[in-house]
Amino acid sequence: MLSLETPPLDNTSLDTAPSNTKNHLLTTGYCLIAKKGFTAVGIKQILDQAGVPKGSFYHYFASKEAFGEAIINDYFTEYKQRLALIDTLDVTAQQKLYNYFQNWYDTQQNGSGHEKCLVVKLSAEVADMSEPMRKAIHTGYQQTITWLAEQIKAGWKDHSIPHPDNIAAESMAKRWYFAWLGASLVSKISQTNTPLAEVWQMTTTQMGR
Repeated sequence: MLSLETPPLDNTSLDTAPSNTKNHLLTTGYCLIAKKGFTAVGIKQILDQAGVPKGSFYHYFASKEAFGEAIINDYFTEYKQRLALIDTLDVTAQQKLYNYFQNWYDTQQNGSGHEKCLVVKLSAEVADMSEPMRKAIHTGYQQTITWLAEQIKAGWKDHSIPHPDNIAAESMAKRWYFAWLGASLVSKISQTNTPLAEVWQMTTTQMGR
């Protein structure tokens, strides 16, 4: 099953050649920020972890805020590619959505051992702190909602998903995504999997499982 909430990270040996330094900084920054949060990670810690001099950081990024924005944009670029891979699966739209949300449920549970979703990690933290980062997160999750709506429409067309009256696919996609995002956050706060289990049951029921 595809891992959607955590992009694969390159754990190969450090290569600080100019063509790779920027990506290496982004990968290192993602690992640290996904684990500790944006404000808890300083530029020095990123540089020490990456083994990159300070001048190289500012060659690519004007500020830590610009660095965070770049991490978010890269995250969603790869996330979009993974959604595109799901589109290639020869299964019903319902099954594609089921796989997507099952992956979310499996990877975001308390104590799952996976890095938590970057959107969940940063949304509340940066919303009032950085307008560029807020916009990057907003744009990124909107692309996911658009993909969910497309799958819902496909499910209605192939009759694998029940079609309730008086609701648009975009509205259903938003309800599901917002519910899962909120449940992931509450699971972090409560240190239990109950919120995720509740939205998992709700979503599978509404998709006709």
